[in-house]
Amino acid sequence: MQESSGATGLVVVTLIGADGRIKSQQTVKNLITDAGDQYHVKRIAAGVVPLASADVTKVTGMKLGTATTAASKSGSGAALGTYVAGSAVVFDTGFPTTENLGGGLGWTVTYQCTFGAGIGTSAALTEVALVTDAAADATSVAANTVARVVFAATPKGAADTLAVGWAHKQLGS
Repeated sequence: MQESSGATGLVVVTLIGADGRIKSQQTVKNLITDAGDQYHVKRIAAGVVPLASADVTKVTGMKLGTATTAASKSGSGAALGTYVAGSAVVFDTGFPTTENLGGGLGWTVTYQCTFGAGIGTSAALTEVALVTDAAADATSVAANTVARVVFAATPKGAADTLAVGWAHKQLGS
């Protein structure tokens, strides 16, 4: 019997106007980078006793960008192309969450960040990255990028809010 295991993910990007109405919503398949693969495996290994390996720097939040370079496992598409200054945010209170999808269906971890009024303002947001360095107001290199998506250009005005929900599903078979 041959087994495999892997993670897949979906990202929901929701733009909300100052009046609280949804202006746009996109659902995009995410790409877990090589650094993300390494992150997940090292987190698993760090939980094993008695010979647990050193843990990795944990995922801390998300960052926005305006580049349209396709997401890729490595290389230039594995990190934000053009960082939007001031858009590094930590996860919303209560996130990440985990959910057992039921016997044989896997588990999901959900991350969520809200970019409130005045944060991440841009005429054309096109990318978001799940990162281990959300405290740094600067672009994230590929080594700090666990996953990245590129989405249709979304204009976020100064009064708008952008909510990003990011789900990674883990399923062995």
